Amino acid sequence: MTAWDGPRMNPLTFICLIAGLALLIAGAEALVRGAARLAARFGIPPLIIGLTVVAFGTSAPEMAVSVRSASGGQGDIAVGNAIGSNIFNVLMILGLSALVIPLRVSRQLIRFDVPVMIGVSLLAWLLAIDREYGRPDGALLFAGILAYIAFQVRSGLNAGTSGDGNEFETEFGRKPEGRLALPGHLALVALGLAMLVWGSDLLIDATVTLARALGLSELAIGLTMVAAGTSLPELATSLVAAIKGERDIAVGNIVGSNIFNLLAVLGLAALVSPAPIEVSPNALAFDYPVMIAAAAACLPIFLTGYRIGRWEGLLFFGYYLAYGAYQVLFASGASAVDLLHDALAWYALPLTAVTLLVIAVRGWRQRG
Repeated sequence: MTAWDGPRMNPLTFICLIAGLALLIAGAEALVRGAARLAARFGIPPLIIGLTVVAFGTSAPEMAVSVRSASGGQGDIAVGNAIGSNIFNVLMILGLSALVIPLRVSRQLIRFDVPVMIGVSLLAWLLAIDREYGRPDGALLFAGILAYIAFQVRSGLNAGTSGDGNEFETEFGRKPEGRLALPGHLALVALGLAMLVWGSDLLIDATVTLARALGLSELAIGLTMVAAGTSLPELATSLVAAIKGERDIAVGNIVGSNIFNLLAVLGLAALVSPAPIEVSPNALAFDYPVMIAAAAACLPIFLTGYRIGRWEGLLFFGYYLAYGAYQVLFASGASAVDLLHDALAWYALPLTAVTLLVIAVRGWRQRG
């Protein structure tokens, strides 16, 4: 059966795609505006808002899809959604955002949040070595997100009382005044999150319908269609934030979302699943290493002048295109997938590792 056969393929699918995209763009604008003004009002650094409220809010679709899939016995979609979203976030979203405008990176991201992202990526892979996520694994991961949230809230409160309010007023303007300011900004954030979740649901349903009509496996759907669909809120939010000059939110949103995806999304999915979630051998052999490599690549790139330039953005974007091509070839069973796998494993990734090492050494020497 082709993509155009059967009663499931109708114009409503494409209407859902368009409506979902429109809701995502509008929701991202509302969320970024409300979150930034809340940061200014309470003296909380925009980076903390990006790492918590915005990042976790835009990851709500990943949570809903993975939990629903795990509880329904569709473990491949649950795992593929979380792993594929992290790959999409770093390679596609950071790549596109940096191509639009070079992004600055906070020192806190380099010193704490990026190492945490790398660490939880390794932890998720190690817990999956036995090819399943049981409830003890889920409890460990979910405890990690609770500890991370507590640390971020404490850091935000300490920063908010440190007397650096002028920095926030310079970046976001005068602090809002009046009794209606706080409810208005909270309502804006809530409206943005609701639009993001609703838009994502429409897009996910439409893309899954298309993918299954094409005969793709649940793992391939989770790693590509569902992962990209649930990551569209992050894409819209980071692009809008970058264009508006709120670059701490643009980068912090991605790092925080990746941490949330592995600790909260995978953790809760494993906790609610009626049986241990099985992990595909192909995902262990290829997709997990790609996710870890993408997370690790952020550290040397971020260290070069605390920014992501257009060149690095193009590198990330190109790698996601190669990763997407691999998934399509693998799902179709084409023999070219072996050639692409070898090209990534023995040429592209080592070459990039050497390039990033040179960039890091050069940046370190420039800082003396």
